[in-house]
Amino acid sequence: MPVDPASFAEALRQYAAGVCLLTVRDDIDDVGTTVSSVMSVSAQPPLVAVSLSAGGYPAEVLEEVGRGALTVLAAGHAIVASRFSSAGRPSARHLLESVPWRRAADSGAIVLEGGLAALDCRLERLVAAGDHVLALLEVTDVPLVDPGARPLLRLRGRYVDESGQPSARP
Repeated sequence: MPVDPASFAEALRQYAAGVCLLTVRDDIDDVGTTVSSVMSVSAQPPLVAVSLSAGGYPAEVLEEVGRGALTVLAAGHAIVASRFSSAGRPSARHLLESVPWRRAADSGAIVLEGGLAALDCRLERLVAAGDHVLALLEVTDVPLVDPGARPLLRLRGRYVDESGQPSARP
């Protein structure tokens, strides 16, 4: 018997996941998207995997450019996460007008200040996975690590802090 898509989605909403911002700089603009399906794949070489919507523009630009950056978002980044998860969003730079950021050295992609960590990455390959693709990314640099920052999590369709409470706005 096939699994009901609504039941599947509701079951996975119970799993708390960290929230990241994936950014890509192409020749025209900066593209970004919020992702909560990120996993460590290998320590040697350093690889992570990110799940992206197969037909989405971020996956298309990442495949074309071949480089990007991930920022592991802090609890104070809930508004940023919401901005980058909405459909029809404008340029990443416009969504970050009041948020401190810098460019990663290798990819030139945006890295947010105040995150838990940031990874500068090179696309190893895209792997088809149903209605998504898994972007296998080789980490080329770690421009930010802040072990004292509080994480932003996604749980039951909401952004929460590590205690499970709605994330406070800055």
